[in-house]
Amino acid sequence: MRPQRDPAWLGIDVVAVLVFCALGRRSHDEGLDISGLATTAWPFLSGTVLGWLMSRGWRRPTAVVPTGVTVWISTVLVGMALRAATATGVAWSFVAVASTVTAVFLLGWRAVFELVARRRATR
Repeated sequence: MRPQRDPAWLGIDVVAVLVFCALGRRSHDEGLDISGLATTAWPFLSGTVLGWLMSRGWRRPTAVVPTGVTVWISTVLVGMALRAATATGVAWSFVAVASTVTAVFLLGWRAVFELVARRRATR
């Protein structure tokens, strides 16, 4: 099973980042309104899009390496840099949690996709 070379796969990453931000807002009792979610998510989504551009994610959107790793690292680094630049706050504990959760989300769906594709190919 070969994934389509389609930038619509970016949508899965966008949803993953939005879920990460929504979970974070909820865990800090900040509410889940659209405005608040957008304020929290934009730095990370900027990194996600940059990661897609740098990795040319549309070529191998479901690949853990290089697409997933590039998107994940870009999401975290750009997200944190933009948060720091806008005085939103970047505690080391937040960097650790954000890195871990986004790794699970952004790399996890790709790993599952690759596992399923391999199993189907061996049948």
